[in-house]
Amino acid sequence: QVQLVESGGGLVQAGGSLRLSCAASGRTFSAYAMGWFRQAPGKEREFVAAIRWSGGITDYLVSLKGRFAISRDNAKNTVYLQMNSLKPEDTAVYYCAASLHGGVASDTRSYDYWGQGNQVTVSS
Repeated sequence: QVQLVESGGGLVQAGGSLRLSCAASGRTFSAYAMGWFRQAPGKEREFVAAIRWSGGITDYLVSLKGRFAISRDNAKNTVYLQMNSLKPEDTAVYYCAASLHGGVASDTRSYDYWGQGNQVTVSS
């Protein structure tokens, strides 16, 4: 079992930055691929970014590449999502997730554990 707790969300003006953190506890964190997803009101949950268990391979939603960056610190059992140049359309609840498979994946079905979600609101 893995528990995931996100933090770092909040309200920010357009053009600003936020860094989300996701702290994991339970089973060996370094064995998992980690992902970030988001869900805006009335929309389906959307892939944002993922990182392989070793951190060497990442994947992003194409439209976010260059603004968002995923990273992980296996010594701290934490994955991060740095979000820059935020836009109002980035407003959503952001979720981190862990996948037993270890490789990057953009499909929600590939993930075994989910955090509770963290609200990010970008004002115009």
